[in-house]
Amino acid sequence: MDSLSLLDSNKKYEGNITMQWFVVHTLTGHEQKVKKILQKLIKERQLENSFGRIIIPVENLVRIRKGKRVVEERRLYPGYLVIEMDGNDETLRLVNSISGVTHFLGSRRKPTPLSQEEIEALLVQVKESKDKVVTKIPFTKGERVTVIDGPFSDFIGTVEEVYPEREKVKVLVVIFGRTTPIELGFHQLKAL
Repeated sequence: MDSLSLLDSNKKYEGNITMQWFVVHTLTGHEQKVKKILQKLIKERQLENSFGRIIIPVENLVRIRKGKRVVEERRLYPGYLVIEMDGNDETLRLVNSISGVTHFLGSRRKPTPLSQEEIEALLVQVKESKDKVVTKIPFTKGERVTVIDGPFSDFIGTVEEVYPEREKVKVLVVIFGRTTPIELGFHQLKAL
């Protein structure tokens, strides 16, 4: 991911071009494609001095898949890119010409750049989201589950408590006619 220095968010480039940040709406799921095409066009047309960073705000999310922890990226704002650029007619036309781009945020004729406070808050949020890993909690209290791993395999129980920070669940199962609480990892259970 690009460096997220807050100090140069509205930097000056050669020729006194002041970069501003614009929000671009894309078709959902096309953010990465639009970013790659835009980077290619910038290079081909030698417009590196008119563009800065292109950011897709994401966070790291841990999911349990087939008993294994998988870290994947999840978009914070699906369907949106944030682009640092000189907002002249040529650059605006270039971005709007890309397949998958629907529009800039702002009025039809003149997109509205983000304020310094908005971009600083966004960059901090993106940096924090990238650094921290969020665990998706696959179970809720009262949910019926089946044990798929360990000595209680194939037992059916009810979730009593969820411990997201430890990725564990307290499940009530019936053993020899008695309800017994057992603590299991997220990866050892499957929802019914």
